[in-house]
Parts: sequence; structure tokens; C-alpha cells
Amino acid sequence: MGTSAEVSGAERDVPTTESDSVTNEKTIYKETNVDNVESAGWDEANTKKLIRKIDMTLIPFLALLYLLSFLDRTNIGNARLDTLEVDLGLDSRKLQYNDALAIFFPFYVAAEVPSNMAMKRFRPSVWIPSIMIAWGICCTLMGVVHNYAGLMAVRSALGIAEGGLFPGITYYITMWYRRHECGFRMAIFFSAATAAGAFGGLLARGIVEMRGIAGLSGWQWIFILEGILTVIVAIIAFWAMQDYPATAKFLTPEERQEVSDRLKLDRSSLADEFNMKYFWAAIKDWKIWVHMFITIGVYTGLYSYSLFLPTIINDLGTATSPEMAQLMTVPPYVVACLFCVSAGWYADRRGERGIFMIFFMAMAIVGLIMLLATTNAAVRYLGCFFLASGIYPNVPQGVAWNGNNIGGSLKRGVGIAMHVGFGNLGGTISAYLFLTRDRPRYMPGFSTLLACQAMAMILSIFMTIYLRRENARRDREYKPPSEYTEEEKHAEREKGDNATFYRYTV
Repeated sequence: MGTSAEVSGAERDVPTTESDSVTNEKTIYKETNVDNVESAGWDEANTKKLIRKIDMTLIPFLALLYLLSFLDRTNIGNARLDTLEVDLGLDSRKLQYNDALAIFFPFYVAAEVPSNMAMKRFRPSVWIPSIMIAWGICCTLMGVVHNYAGLMAVRSALGIAEGGLFPGITYYITMWYRRHECGFRMAIFFSAATAAGAFGGLLARGIVEMRGIAGLSGWQWIFILEGILTVIVAIIAFWAMQDYPATAKFLTPEERQEVSDRLKLDRSSLADEFNMKYFWAAIKDWKIWVHMFITIGVYTGLYSYSLFLPTIINDLGTATSPEMAQLMTVPPYVVACLFCVSAGWYADRRGERGIFMIFFMAMAIVGLIMLLATTNAAVRYLGCFFLASGIYPNVPQGVAWNGNNIGGSLKRGVGIAMHVGFGNLGGTISAYLFLTRDRPRYMPGFSTLLACQAMAMILSIFMTIYLRRENARRDREYKPPSEYTEEEKHAEREKGDNATFYRYTV
């Protein structure tokens, strides 16, 4: 049962409870857990065994899907170290390579909210594999383009196809787990992005050696082979992905009933139906908008790092060749992966989010200062470790924090898509931060990232303080959430996170 953060959420409709006091929060959470297990007729040991069974069936495959997604959108950074710009005749003075990076993101963002609403209507085992096939084909086609216009067209299509995966999988996870069981799973899921960075560098280093085969350049083989891999996994996903607990073939009838009962208890009668008024409720919620600005600060760093790290390391002076620079991108991602997973686990144990995000933003700021303040290659390379370890954990932490504070299924699904979508606009910004004319130190780019992290930290501090005070106000004015009857909760089912029994995750 254990401790999962308050994460992501798209389907958890009612927090167990979180007061201004962390101790009180954990006490109530523990009591709620026990009550929920007993009411379903299962003991704690068997429930944990059931959750582990779900974990082993769902999470590794979902992580693989996101690894492929992140790999296919960022492999252009590895391809650049080969002869991509020369072969396609990209003009650095006209920022044509940067245009190819930027064009992906508006289309990616536009697809996210409609995709999450579609996830409410269609089966995940059909929706997710279908968009995977689409983006796998797009990635493969990037390997056969001949000019700037072709690259722009395919990158646009890739953005549309990939847009639904991250918010969709986030939403999907919360269809299976209780609110306090999603956080660690989200961290493992997103850690695939760091794995994609490490794996992408190693894979690209090997694939470029195929240069000349079938008359193709190394960068072309990077796109073709990685796109084909995605299509193969997508075809497998049609059979490998489960839809919902009530229809899961790997669960026994008793296990399906147990999962359904636990989710029903966790939702506490908040609205679960499809109604457009919950869409508009998400649009009007100022807290979601604050999280969106926090996220754009985080994601601008995320995409700058993932798209330009090979270039940055190549310009440090420590790499003797582009191939060595590819290999040197691996260690920072490995360390970031460890921080991402361990932070997700510990944040779940603590039952908090804001303080963790603030800590990691501070770590990213330290890394940026190291990259800005010196010309020493070793210090700057170490700064890459701090920057990655500060940025990557805050992506699942942020989705979790926002999602767990949105009451109601559809509102949460839309709110998560708004959050992720707006954050991904940071990719458009990042595309123009590290220009050839600013090499090797890239002062404008690193300075912009420093400002983004500072903005995100200030807003995270504000949100943490506000949520603690709001929980304290509700504790003073209303009775504890555990004392509400189902009838009382049902009477407030359409109020979402404004319900008097709702407590925010801080």
C-alpha cells in the first residue's frame, strides 16, 4: 500500500487528506489505508502483492513506450553531430536547424488536451499503440528527407503524433492506482526520459558507424532504425497493453473487484462522468495556471538539455571527437535517472511535493552557475550533472503535484494536459537558446535557463505556502475528511477540489 506520492493524477478524485501538519496528514492517510483494505475484505499483505502484480505488468512496458517517445523526439540532437546539417543544406545563419527543433512543439502541445479527452472515450490499448505507429513512421521518414522543407514537414507531423503519449499515459496510470500510489510509478515512468538520453547517446554512437550502407549517412540510419523499433513495439502494444482494471485479463475476478473497490473508495464520490463543464472548470482554475508557469520553467531546461547536450559537451573541449561527445552524454543521464526514481520514492514516503521541487530547482541553479561562471571544462561538465539531476526529477514531481490537487476525473485529465502542454512550449523556447554564434560558452542560453529556474522556484514557494494555509483553513472550518459520510461526499461530488472534505497535497 505503500506510500506513493500524490502524483499525477488523472483519476484520483479525492485525497485522503493533507493538513498543514505533516504528522497529522500521515496519521489520517494511514488510517484511511487500513479502512479501505478492510472494507474490501483484503488484508494488507495480499493487497501489496496485488499492487506488485500490477506494477510488474504495467510499469516496465509504459516506461519503454516513453523511452521510445523521448528518444524519437530528441535524437535529432545526436544526428546533428553527424552530417545532418551539411547533407540537408541547413543554413546556420538563418537558424534553420533551430526552426526544425521548434516546429515540433506547437503541434505537440495542440494534440495534448484533445488526446486526453479521447482517452476518456476510447480504449487505451487502441489509442496509445495507434499514435505510436504514427510517430514511428514519422521518425523513419526523417531519415529520408532531402532538404529543410522536408525536415520541417516531418517534424511537424511527429509533434502531432507524439503529443498524446505523456499526458495519456499519466492519465492511464491513475486509472489503476490510488492517489497515493501514483507518484513513485510516475517517477519510474518518466525516468525512461533519462534512460533515453543515456541510451540514445550509446545507440547513436554505434549507428553512425553504418555510414555508407545503402548509400545513407549515419544520421539517416539513426532516424530509420529508431523509427522502425518504435513501430515494432507499437504493434506488440496492441496485445500487451491492458485497458482498465475491470477488464484486465491478467487479474482474477477477485483481484479486479478489489482494484475497482479501492479506486471507488479513493475517489470518494467526486464526479467521474464526461461533462464539458469540468473542462471549463479546469480552464478557470488559477492554481492550474500557476503550475503551468512552473512547468514551462522546468521544461525549457528539460528540452534545452536533451536537445543540445551533445552540442554543449562537444564544445567543452574535453571530447576529442563527436563520437566521444556522444559517449560523454551518458553519465549525466544515468545520475539524473537515479535522482528521479529515488526522489519519487522518497516524496511518496513523505507525502509532500513542493519542498522536493524547490530543492531540485536549487540544484539545477547550482549547475547553471557552474556552466556560466567558469571556462574550466571539468567544472562545466560537472555542472551538466547538477543541471540534469535538478531538472529531470521535477517533471514527474510537477505532474504529480498538480494532478493530485485537481478534484474530479475529467477536470484532472484536462488539467494535466494543460500542465504538460503549456510546459512543452518550453521546447519552442529552448530551440533558439543555444545558437552557433554563442559557442562555446552559450551565455545567453544558460542565463535564460537560470531565469526560468528562478521563476519556477519562486512560484513553487508561493504555491507551497498557499496550499498549506488553505488546508489549515479547511481544517479549522470543517470537520476532518475521514468523518464525512458517503452521502455528504456525494452531495459535493461536482465541487471537485472545492469540496469541503478535500485537502491539498503540499
